[in-house]
Amino acid sequence: MNGETDLSKLSALDLVEGYRTKDFSPVEVTEAVLARLEEIDGNLNAFCYRDDDAVRSMASESEARWMKDEPQGPVDGVPTSVKDVLRIKGWPTRLGSKTVDAKKMGEVDAPSVKRMRESGAVFIGMTTTPEMGWKGVTDSPVYGVSRNPWNMRMTPGGSSGGAAAAVACGVGPLAFGTDGGGSVRIPAGFTGIVALKPTFGRVAAWPPGLFGTLSHIGPMTRTVRDTALMMDVIGKPDSRDPWSLADDGVNFVDSAEGGIKGMKIAYSPDLGYVRVDPEIAALVDKAVEGLESLGAEVERIEFDVPKPEEAFRTIWYAAAAVSIRTESKTRRRFLDYGLAQIAEEGAKISAMDLIEAERARGVYCGQIGALFDRFDLLVTPTLPIPAFEAGLEVPQDWPYERWYTWTPFTYPFNLTRQPALTVPCGFNSDGLPAGLQIIGPTQADAHVMRAGTAYQDAFSTLDRWPTAGRSAPVIEAVS
Repeated sequence: MNGETDLSKLSALDLVEGYRTKDFSPVEVTEAVLARLEEIDGNLNAFCYRDDDAVRSMASESEARWMKDEPQGPVDGVPTSVKDVLRIKGWPTRLGSKTVDAKKMGEVDAPSVKRMRESGAVFIGMTTTPEMGWKGVTDSPVYGVSRNPWNMRMTPGGSSGGAAAAVACGVGPLAFGTDGGGSVRIPAGFTGIVALKPTFGRVAAWPPGLFGTLSHIGPMTRTVRDTALMMDVIGKPDSRDPWSLADDGVNFVDSAEGGIKGMKIAYSPDLGYVRVDPEIAALVDKAVEGLESLGAEVERIEFDVPKPEEAFRTIWYAAAAVSIRTESKTRRRFLDYGLAQIAEEGAKISAMDLIEAERARGVYCGQIGALFDRFDLLVTPTLPIPAFEAGLEVPQDWPYERWYTWTPFTYPFNLTRQPALTVPCGFNSDGLPAGLQIIGPTQADAHVMRAGTAYQDAFSTLDRWPTAGRSAPVIEAVS
């Protein structure tokens, strides 16, 4: 690698190759990323916990391994952020809530975090989330409002909004997010990055997700190949998770190659009932034309499956009620007002109502599953609207109160447990990103990433960076 290299802009795969060739070291990369974090986070509020001494120690240990050509794993030395809902040993997981003890340090790693630690990742900090990850934007009673690096008046989305803003700005190429109704895909769509909600159980979870079998753990990156790299590390079973899938032996990095010629892809621009912003619709239409140009057989379909909102709402609200059930009336006063509202409604849901919602969910899964008897993949917009003003749960003048009413393309695939990837597909006239969502049948995560890789290779937006902060530091690379 010759000339000046902006280390904070390199992909995880590029970093690993640079470590291998000794062009630069994990210490140099970590310092560049920490410097970038210093530049941007006062504006974005993407991080809620940092321990820079621990970060530098991890980087030094990684550098020593690379100097001996003995990396621990595929992501040794790669800066990675962890969302403030996942357990990490030695750091606090506060869930964005005043009801959680900020001084209590984690005693064990969550399974996915453990996998990354075993592979030598450098954890750079904990990223912001709304309280308990309950909504599709990122603000909380503890950390305040997080912002979108493409326009800091706007929300980065949520609930993994801090993670998305960090990756979009070059504060680590890899990030952990969680997704119970779109929470990796929503902020990825709003900030112009890649995110995968894997097949449920592909990434083990412990403790169980706050929203039960709706909750997935997934990578957030700038490239689909980096997503595949992270999945190769974290997509393993764990004995603590009864839902975790057996290792099927798939190498996601290798499987992401090969193109999409001959793939049969269904395209639903509206799921039969969604009103999509005209500029977003045009960008997604163009992206679908791009898939056709790459050799895919695309069929625009009329989607006649009933809207699953009621089933999702019932399960989500009941889970919210459970998540705060042990809190006293006094402590509930410290909760996000919206969370307290939906938890109160959720507490009124009967066991019969919940079982009926799960039954409706099963019917919906069958209807969606039947689609994949004819097609390899389904594509939709990731979101029907661009990012809106930060600090609000819904856009101004929106006719509905709750966040899921503007995320109708994401939560259905939490109900079905299928893999769903979002890839950036352009920018609207205000310079805000749009996303293309690629959905596969259960356990077809590799096919989803293969399609995403083919699209991103041909129609990349990686040359565009948000304006938040100043340019990152550069070093003279070794020639």
